[in-house]
Amino acid sequence: MKINKIHLIYFSPTHTSKQVGEAIVHGVDDNSLETIDLNNEPEEGSLVFPGDELVCIAVPVYAGHVAALALKRLESLQGTDTPAVLVVTYGNRAYEKALLELNAFVEMRGFKVIAGGTFIGEHSYSSVKNPIAVGRPNADDLLYATEFGQKIKAKILAAETSENLYGVDVRNIQRPKQPFFPLFRFLHKLMKLRKNGTVFPAAPWVVDVEACVHCGFCANVCPSGAIVRGNELETDLEKCIRCCACVKSCKSHARIYDTPLAPLLSQCFVKQKKPQVII
Repeated sequence: MKINKIHLIYFSPTHTSKQVGEAIVHGVDDNSLETIDLNNEPEEGSLVFPGDELVCIAVPVYAGHVAALALKRLESLQGTDTPAVLVVTYGNRAYEKALLELNAFVEMRGFKVIAGGTFIGEHSYSSVKNPIAVGRPNADDLLYATEFGQKIKAKILAAETSENLYGVDVRNIQRPKQPFFPLFRFLHKLMKLRKNGTVFPAAPWVVDVEACVHCGFCANVCPSGAIVRGNELETDLEKCIRCCACVKSCKSHARIYDTPLAPLLSQCFVKQKKPQVII
């Protein structure tokens, strides 16, 4: 079977999902690539993809689910039995049912899922003080992603027609190994925080007003419009999705997101998980 065009579609505020998606399509064939960046609001109307094209969708996992804003922006996509590769990236804790959630979402929109992957990206809450999966995806992750893309290409070429290009059941993907005691410790401490009424910040904030130079970069990278250029000291709590793109992109280190969850994640999920794929 011949694929006439490849579409990489990603929602990736801190660029981890984007990196993984780019490595995968590089392994397939990035000569006929079209990229759709869902960090920006898509244009009105549906994007319809024919059956002789391939769609690779890469999105982050927030609290065990596909980022809600990503799903909202994916609503504009429509397939016609179009082959799709699904990728979720998570911060080394767990992706829970995010891949299943994404699978059900795209199948309802006319896509045939032919491969899926779960990859690790540096956690949104990671910092120098509380490192969580720092540097992921690393070189090994990206090489694995490229090899995954090459296997997808071989699968497509081996199919004589689109009818012969079989789908996969993402429920059968191998789950990453999770040591019991660190997970138990995390859940125990999390329950204790909630029982004590610990407040979890609703959004990042400017910790050093003098350090903020009002460059507007935080507003530019915010995917939800929670920060307005010219008023960088404020964050709209209702719009913020806590992706922390503003924190990670602030060159003057004026912004922080100091949540009690960060030290728990840093302490309890030290062992680095490995990406898993199904094809």
